[in-house]
Amino acid sequence: MQNKRIIDSDRHVMEPLDMWRQYVDDAVFARYPLSLVHDTEEAMQERVKRLGFAASKKLPPTFMIGDKTVLSGWGEALQLACLEVKNSEAERLKAMSPDTQLASMDEANIAVASIFPTFGGMIVNHNHIPAEVSLAYADGYNSWLKQYCDYDPGRLNAVGLISRHDPNTMLAQLDRIIANGWRCITLRPEVVAGRALGHHDYEAFWQACESNGVSIAIHGGTHANLPTAGTERFDSHFAMHACSHSMEIQMAFLSLLDAGVLERYPTLKFAFLEAGASWLPHWLWRLDNICYPEFPSLTKDTITMPPSEYFKRQCWVSIELGEPCLRQVIDIIGPDKLLYGTDYPHPDHLQFTTKDIAAQLDDLSEAELHNLLDSNASNFFSLDSNLASHQARR
Repeated sequence: MQNKRIIDSDRHVMEPLDMWRQYVDDAVFARYPLSLVHDTEEAMQERVKRLGFAASKKLPPTFMIGDKTVLSGWGEALQLACLEVKNSEAERLKAMSPDTQLASMDEANIAVASIFPTFGGMIVNHNHIPAEVSLAYADGYNSWLKQYCDYDPGRLNAVGLISRHDPNTMLAQLDRIIANGWRCITLRPEVVAGRALGHHDYEAFWQACESNGVSIAIHGGTHANLPTAGTERFDSHFAMHACSHSMEIQMAFLSLLDAGVLERYPTLKFAFLEAGASWLPHWLWRLDNICYPEFPSLTKDTITMPPSEYFKRQCWVSIELGEPCLRQVIDIIGPDKLLYGTDYPHPDHLQFTTKDIAAQLDDLSEAELHNLLDSNASNFFSLDSNLASHQARR
């Protein structure tokens, strides 16, 4: 079984530290600069006294915005652990520049990739920075990303970053993204600045996304300064990482469903990324058979059909190679709503390879494999119209 090409629905940049100074508004950057705080010799000596000779290593630096850490839970134990795991430095360096990003795609047989932020999403969605700072960093990131993806817009599909801190700014942000010729944005699944995704303050934004054909990719992660699932009861990376992606994604779909966003905007497209797809059979079954029938009067205005029908109509989900229940997922939502993303260059997915991807997915038919690796992503991200838009502007 041979696939003609792979479209990577979830590939990341690594933002060079110095680019923020160049692209973020000067006045905002002066008040809230990005910096790295490095481990000192004195700190290392003190650590050796407590932990022994094994701790006689310089720790990775702490990323700061102003006087606040960009990553939550970035403590000594995690920093030491990062020194022990497989080094992804080469991959992260490749993701900083478009030419080396493309070279890495060639090595993995990736024809086209949708490009997501790494630290940009952490910074813009930081719950403890002012709204105008979040906005300036979102605009700065998008300006840099345009230059990055314009290197080869036929292969590097830019996904715009939106600041949710002040909903009154979101329509103007969307206009700027559309002016770039982009047709997809990314949002975090969590509550940001006190608002869940289904909050009524976003109503005009959802309407504008639908009317302009802009798709929304919901993408979470661990260690953001946000009330992410698991952070209220765990402080280990293992436990927080186990909760953050999959549990937040389930609640993101629920928030959009419960608030009636999916009901009011039936052609608005959502993708739920980096959480796998095996949660879907359980979650949709429970929503359809336990929650939806219980009190019909409470949902009659916002949910007028079984929750699974909304997902089948307007939602996509990315799979993880080797995860269970893929056939059940296809049986429930069909073969045309599955996406594949590498998560390159993040270290928790470097063990997966695309070189024998057809063999890894040998329970899929040739048509289903084509859908997963090619046509589904082209549909969700509007890749053909994106390329046509770039060519027309040239």
